[in-house]
Amino acid sequence: MNRLRGLLSRRLFILALPLALIIAYGQAPVFAATTNGGTAGVNPFIPLMLALGVILLASRAGGAIARLLNQPRVLGQLIVGLILGPTVLDMLHWGILQGVDLQGTIKEFAELGVLLLMFNIGLEVHLSELAKVGKVAVFAGVLGVVVPIALTAVVLLPAGYDMIPAFFAGVTLAATSVSISAQVLLELGYLHTKEGNALLATALIDDVLAILAVSLTLVLAGAGAGGGSGDISELLLIIVQMAGYIVVAFLLAWYVLPRIMHWIQGRPQLSQAYGIPIFALVSALLFGWSAEYLGGVAAITGAFIAGVGLSQLGPVMKHDIEQTMSHLAYVFLVPIFFVDVGLETDLSAFPLDALPFMLVLLLMAVISKVLGAGFGARAGGFNLRESLRVGVCMISRGEVGLIIISIGLTSGILDGGSELYASLFMVILLTTVLTPPMVRWVFQGNSEKQGSRQAFAASTERG
Repeated sequence: MNRLRGLLSRRLFILALPLALIIAYGQAPVFAATTNGGTAGVNPFIPLMLALGVILLASRAGGAIARLLNQPRVLGQLIVGLILGPTVLDMLHWGILQGVDLQGTIKEFAELGVLLLMFNIGLEVHLSELAKVGKVAVFAGVLGVVVPIALTAVVLLPAGYDMIPAFFAGVTLAATSVSISAQVLLELGYLHTKEGNALLATALIDDVLAILAVSLTLVLAGAGAGGGSGDISELLLIIVQMAGYIVVAFLLAWYVLPRIMHWIQGRPQLSQAYGIPIFALVSALLFGWSAEYLGGVAAITGAFIAGVGLSQLGPVMKHDIEQTMSHLAYVFLVPIFFVDVGLETDLSAFPLDALPFMLVLLLMAVISKVLGAGFGARAGGFNLRESLRVGVCMISRGEVGLIIISIGLTSGILDGGSELYASLFMVILLTTVLTPPMVRWVFQGNSEKQGSRQAFAASTERG
C-alpha cells in the first residue's frame, strides 16, 4: 500500500503529467508541423529538441518508479524505452516529429552515452584489483564465450539449421554488454567488490573473443562461398591487430595519458575553465575511435582503457574529471542510451509462432552464461556464490549483441525475415531487460557492499 501511495505521490505526478500531455499532443495529426505532405520546411533541430525532452523526462520518471519498487533505475529506463518505441507508442513516428529522421541522431547520442559510461567506470577501476582477479577473468571470459556457442549449436543443428548460421547465432549469444551490469553494480554500490572487478576484467576478454569469433564465422562463410586461400591469414592478421592494439592502448593509457594531464595541469591557459575534464573527454573519444578504427575492437573497450589510465591521477584532478564527466553522462547521454534500446525494438512485429523457439533460446542464453562464466570463475578460485554473481552479471547481451546480429544480417549469414533472426533479436532484448533485477537478486545480503558510493555513482541517484 505504501508503494502504491509512492507511485501516486506528488513528485511522480509532476513528472507524469507533462509527459502524458506530450504523448497526447504528439500523436495528434493537427500538430504535424510540416508542409508539402509532411516532408519539407522542417528545421531538424526543432523536433529533436522535443524528442530528447520526452526521452529524458520519461527516463527520469521510469527510473524513479523503479527505485520506488526497489529496483535499479536502469530497469525502469529500459522499460520506458519499450513503451516509447514502436511496441506501444512509436514516438519517433508521431505527427509532431515527422519531416526528419531522428532515429540516427538519437542513436548517436546513445552511443556517446555508453562510451562515457564505460569511461567513467574505467576511472573507478584500480588496476591492482583487476590483476587480483586475472585468473578468474581468463577462465570466465573463455568459458563465457565457448559454452554459449556450444549450447546454441546443440539447439540449432538438430533443428535443421546449417553450421554457419548456427555458429553465428552462438557467437551472437556469446557477446556480453558489460555496460548494463556495470551500471547496476554502480547504482547498488557493488562495483568495487571482487565480483565487480572480475566482471570488468572478464568483459575485456569476452569482448575480444566474441569479435574474433565473428571474424572466424565470416571467414568460414567466405570460404564456403568460394573465398580465397587468404582467409585464414586474414583471420590471423585480425588476431594480431586486436591483441597488439589492446597492449599498445593500455601502455599509452597507463604511462602517457597521466603525464599529458599533469603537463596540462601545469599550464593555466589550458587547464582553467574545465580544461582537465575536456582533455579527459578528448582521450575517451580518441581511444574509442582508435579501438574501432585501428584495433577492430568495440569503442567502449577503448574508452574503458582510457579511463583506467586516468584512474591513477591525483585526487584533485581525478575528482574534477569524475564530477564533470558524470554530470555530462548521467544528466544527458546515459539515459538516452538505455531508452534507445527500447526505441529500436518492435515487440508487436514478433511472429507468435516463433515464441516457443525464442523461449528455448532465451533459457539457453541465460543458462549458458551463468554456467560458462560461473564455472570459469569457480575454476579461477571464486566460491559458489561469487561465481554465480559473475555468471549472472554476464547475461546481458545489449548493444554488443545488436551490433553482432546486424553484422550477420548485412553479411547474409542471417535472414532478416527468418524465425532465427527474430528470436535472436528478442533474446538480446530480453536478456538486457532481465539482467538488472537478476543482478540485484544475486547481490542481496552482500556483506562486502561498499559503505559509500563514488562521486559519479552518487550523481545517478540524485533527484
